[in-house]
Amino acid sequence: MLGIILPTLNAQSTLAETLVSVKYADAAPAFSIVVADGGSTDQTRDIAQDLGARVTQSAAGRGRQLASGAAFAKELGASWFLFLHADTRLPRDWGKPVTAFMLEPDNVWRAAHFQLALDDPDPQARRVEKWANWRANSLGLPYGDQGLLISADLYEMVGGYSNDLDLMEDVGFIRNLKKTPGAELVALDTAITTSAARYLQDGWWLRPLRNLLCLALFIGGAKQETLKRLYR
Repeated sequence: MLGIILPTLNAQSTLAETLVSVKYADAAPAFSIVVADGGSTDQTRDIAQDLGARVTQSAAGRGRQLASGAAFAKELGASWFLFLHADTRLPRDWGKPVTAFMLEPDNVWRAAHFQLALDDPDPQARRVEKWANWRANSLGLPYGDQGLLISADLYEMVGGYSNDLDLMEDVGFIRNLKKTPGAELVALDTAITTSAARYLQDGWWLRPLRNLLCLALFIGGAKQETLKRLYR
């Protein structure tokens, strides 16, 4: 079974659409949805439960929430995990490439990410997509908004998401994956669609540059508090 895990914090504006995209799919494998909430004060948890998701609670922090969600999904019987952001929507046919990947025996030691698409017609969105997909496909550094499909066995071998990382938990996990003997990271041809709201709010140039600076500082060993101040 596939455990689909979404970290949330006051995500009521996007969560319903994301969950609907997960639930109403063609040829999807058996799956459970786990919403790993970090203390929402809006209707996030109610929306999750109304749409059939199981909700687990932890202190805020994406690494901590993802780790909590994965542990709960495994308790529900998941042998594979698909990590998604709460503002990311799957295509109607997501079940076909995901099922095909899960059924390939060698892929138990591989993790896969999707291609990124943004839900805005602005040509600048295409520029951001192109950069993000190049970074993921060529450098092997996908961000969390590109999803991550991984077997529970490989997830545990890598060491799971870090409880200590509120930001760059996705990059931290991928870096550990690459250090794991026998593990591989591959790209799926399928695109998933992420909200462009944060780019519209922060700027089509400023937000990618800030993300790039956070990435460089994280790789250079900067403290989480420094990254959080910059990110916010």
